[in-house]
Amino acid sequence: MKTSFLLSIALGIVVVVAIFMVWSVLDAAGVWGSINQTVADVIGGQDRSTFDIEDYLGTRRVVGFAMIVSAVDVVLITAIATLCAFLYNMSASLLGGIEVTLAEDR
Repeated sequence: MKTSFLLSIALGIVVVVAIFMVWSVLDAAGVWGSINQTVADVIGGQDRSTFDIEDYLGTRRVVGFAMIVSAVDVVLITAIATLCAFLYNMSASLLGGIEVTLAEDR
């Protein structure tokens, strides 16, 4: 359980940092301005300056959502990995096979 918890924490951090980096690269490349211009061209008229894609998909909002999803994933991955390790060790003891046990050095 400890190992799966630490690995899921590391995975959560990697996911949040990766999403932040992707959104930063998209912002630096001018993707958001291009989307705003395309929507303004399609809509036309007086609504040209009111639409901003970053109101809906801004960096803060996306990274915040990634943090929430990562926190839920930490709990789920820890529980599922612990359950899978328990089931594997139980089936290995019943059917024969290699039993995997992680132990701390004292």
